[in-house]
Amino acid sequence: MMNRLNPLSALALGAALLASPLSAQKFEDLAQTPPMGWNSWNTFASNINEDLVKGVADAMVANGMRDAGYEYIVLDDTWSLRERDENGSLVADPEKFPSGMKALADYVHERGFKLGIYSCAGSKTCAGYPGSQGHEYQDARLWASWGIDYLKYDWCYTETRDAREAYTTMRDALYTAGRPIVFSICEWGTAKPWEWAEDVGHLWRTTGDIYDSWDGYKMWEMGWKRILDLQSELVKEWGPNGIAKYAGPGHWNDPDMMEVGNDGLTVAESRAHFSLWCMIAAPLMAGNDVRHMSDEITAIMTDPDVIAINQDPLGKQGFKALDEDAAGIEIFLKELSDGEWAVCALNTADEARELTIPFHRFYMLGEPKELYDVWTKEVVGMSDENYSRVVESHDVMMFRLRKPAE
Repeated sequence: MMNRLNPLSALALGAALLASPLSAQKFEDLAQTPPMGWNSWNTFASNINEDLVKGVADAMVANGMRDAGYEYIVLDDTWSLRERDENGSLVADPEKFPSGMKALADYVHERGFKLGIYSCAGSKTCAGYPGSQGHEYQDARLWASWGIDYLKYDWCYTETRDAREAYTTMRDALYTAGRPIVFSICEWGTAKPWEWAEDVGHLWRTTGDIYDSWDGYKMWEMGWKRILDLQSELVKEWGPNGIAKYAGPGHWNDPDMMEVGNDGLTVAESRAHFSLWCMIAAPLMAGNDVRHMSDEITAIMTDPDVIAINQDPLGKQGFKALDEDAAGIEIFLKELSDGEWAVCALNTADEARELTIPFHRFYMLGEPKELYDVWTKEVVGMSDENYSRVVESHDVMMFRLRKPAE
């Protein structure tokens, strides 16, 4: 004979079920490798519209970015009207997006892309547009109806709100809406999301905002090298047991979008920026005007050997293995599938220098392997001997360590 629950026990069981991971979770099987795409903010800020997005999509087909793996086209802040409508719903600015967001999503989907959108966990977005606080489920249903595939969720005007609560609420809202959406936590690392966000989002910011500089600083914005350094300082340990341990398939540390190809960087700095973002398994979100790129920048951003290091299915984040300021060298290692490794040496000096990779110091690399230069496409030796070469200021040499052909 079955035992019957009394009403209080039944209520308690129901509450437990509602709070369980079965009823509240993020979408699994998304972002199994770091997301790749384009975001509007770094170059265009509030100057976004339907024609721009369509032009970006068409350009990314023509220049090879789509086929190289760039999948998401993400609208950042200022896409909506300044006020919600009488039903409390967000409204896409009809002057910027006269065809509406559903039509725009259809356009990018037809070209093999997915559409992303922006909102904020506070009462307003960082640019002062309506935020999603108190409207999470309403907004998630709206985005799902439009065919949105990616949400960048910022952290302005949140006052005393708890970050984990705020992002978990939106996670649950997205899941309840039913459309699989990659959830990008843009909390700037202040609440250490790497310690709690694996079950909440698919990627989380580790620092403040980037701008197109090597190591500059202005207000809350930083050059890409400064962001790279800061990410290491946050956890005080760069090795595989530092911040790298929090990254993996479906959950990634995000040092912000790329500035590759923007005016503040030399070509060498763009190449180094791209290389290091690939080494640390960062999401590869382009932030330049992809409609107008030089051949050099296009080649950097679509290089299949370098992208393969970022997209390696093992999902290991690379780490800094050597930092010698006097020699002007930093070396990063990244474990890859099938026992292979990636090695990247950065010239941090303001002039060209001969850099040496002391392979004998890196015991974790295992048996000697073939050194394949991913930028020059040459095999330059074996990892049982140190390797030296002159590298230009703020540039890199980067290798895939492969098992020798039998």
